[in-house]
Amino acid sequence: MGTQRRRDRSASTSPQARIAAIMVNAGNAEELAAFWAALLGTTVSARFDQFVWLKPASAGAPQLAFQEVPDATPGRRRLHLDVHGPDPDSLRAHAEALGAVFVEGHDIGDFHWDVMHDPEGNEFCIARD
Repeated sequence: MGTQRRRDRSASTSPQARIAAIMVNAGNAEELAAFWAALLGTTVSARFDQFVWLKPASAGAPQLAFQEVPDATPGRRRLHLDVHGPDPDSLRAHAEALGAVFVEGHDIGDFHWDVMHDPEGNEFCIARD
């Protein structure tokens, strides 16, 4: 009971928060930002030192950003992006033309998604809206 009360109280007094950016570590932040800007149909909004930010998809949406780091993160990523669109086959072809690589497809019922790697091997998925 005490734990539940503390949890409820902290939730009601927590400051409001939102996801402002999704930061991706990159070996070459400029090149990876260019790939994602072309895939998502957006442009770079800011650059500073080893960071590159893309314009958000809509007002209040998080920005996709890239931080150049000296070493790749080993192992499978704990975070990946899901990219949806009305024509996932065309979206996949576009991603591949930009340098993405198909990894594997999955189905749950009638929902299908393709697992892809961007040019630096970061995992993302493509599916229908």
